Amino acid sequence: MKHRLCSTILLLSALLLGTGFGAVAHGHALEPGYLEVRQIDARLYAVVWKKPSANGAPMAITVQLPQQCDPRTEGQLVLDGGAYYARWTTTCEGGLEGGTLQIAGLERTSTDVLVRFDFADGVTGTHRLTPTDTSFVVPEQPDRLEVVRTYFAFGVEHILGGIDHLLFVLALLLLVKGSRRIVITVTAFTLAHSITLAGATLGWIHMPGAPIEAAIALSIAFVAAEILHSRQGRPGLTERYPWIVAFTFGLLHGFGFAGALAEVGLPQAEIPVALLFFNVGVEVGQLLFVAAVFAAFWLIRRLTQRITVPQVTWASAVPAYAIGSLAVFWVFQRTTAFFP
Repeated sequence: MKHRLCSTILLLSALLLGTGFGAVAHGHALEPGYLEVRQIDARLYAVVWKKPSANGAPMAITVQLPQQCDPRTEGQLVLDGGAYYARWTTTCEGGLEGGTLQIAGLERTSTDVLVRFDFADGVTGTHRLTPTDTSFVVPEQPDRLEVVRTYFAFGVEHILGGIDHLLFVLALLLLVKGSRRIVITVTAFTLAHSITLAGATLGWIHMPGAPIEAAIALSIAFVAAEILHSRQGRPGLTERYPWIVAFTFGLLHGFGFAGALAEVGLPQAEIPVALLFFNVGVEVGQLLFVAAVFAAFWLIRRLTQRITVPQVTWASAVPAYAIGSLAVFWVFQRTTAFFP
C-alpha cells in the first residue's frame, strides 16, 4: 500500500510540474474580448471594443461589423490596464438586425469574444463567439436564453482555465481526509466565493484587484505549507478545521471571480440571470475538476498497484513544494503590480 501511495504521489507531482509551470507566468486563462454595440438612433450606433493583450501587443483579431455599417472596423486602440480599447460610432443603414457580425482572426486564437448589443427600444442581446464560431447574424428578437448559455460557459471556462483557483482546491483535496469533510470543505469554499462574487459584481463591496490577486496566491502558499506540516506530523489549522480556512480564503477567490466577470461586463437588463449562471458555471467547472482529481487518484492507483516502487520518504512532500513554488512565484509577480 505504501509503495502504491508513493507512486501515486510521484505521478501527481509530475502532473503538477508539467501543467502548472507551463502556465506559471499567468495563473489565469486568457481574458476574453468584449464588443458592445449600442443603438443611439435609427441609424447611429456607439461601439466599444476590448481587444485582449497578447505578449504585450493587441491580439491579432479585428471586428467586422455588418456590411450596411460604415465604418465597419475598429477605431484607434488605446491601452487601458491589461487590454486595448477602441471606441467609435458607426452608421448602419436599415439598422443592425439581419447583418453578419464577425471577429476576423479569432479562429487562430484560444480565446472568446462576448458580443453585447443594445437596441433603442431597451432590448438587449448577447452572443459568445469562439475560435470555431467566429460570426453570427444579429437577430431582430434576441434569444433570452443566450444570456444563460453565454455566462454559464464563461463561468466554466474561467474556473477550468484559472490554475491558481484549481491549485487551491487541489491543495485542500490533498490535505483533507474523509468524504464528509471534503464535501463540507468544498461547500464552504463555494458559499464564500459566491458571497463576494455577488457583492463585488453588484457594487456592494469593492476591493482593488492587484492586492486580491496577490492574496489569492498567498492563500495557495498557506495551504501548501499546511500540507508539509501535516506530513511532518504537525497538523495545522487547515487539517483540523478545513471548512474555516476554505470559507475564509473563498471570500478572496470570490473577488478574483468578480474581477474576471467585470472584464466581460454584464447585460444591464439581465444582471441577476447573468450573475447567477456565471456562478453556476464556476461551480460546475469546480465539481468537474474535483471529479477529475478523484478519477486520477483511482486510475493512478490501478496502474501502479502491480508496480513495486522503492519507498521514498520525501515523496509525499513533492506536491506541496510544487504547489507552493508556483504560489510564491505568483506572490512576487502580482506584488509588482502594486507599483506603476
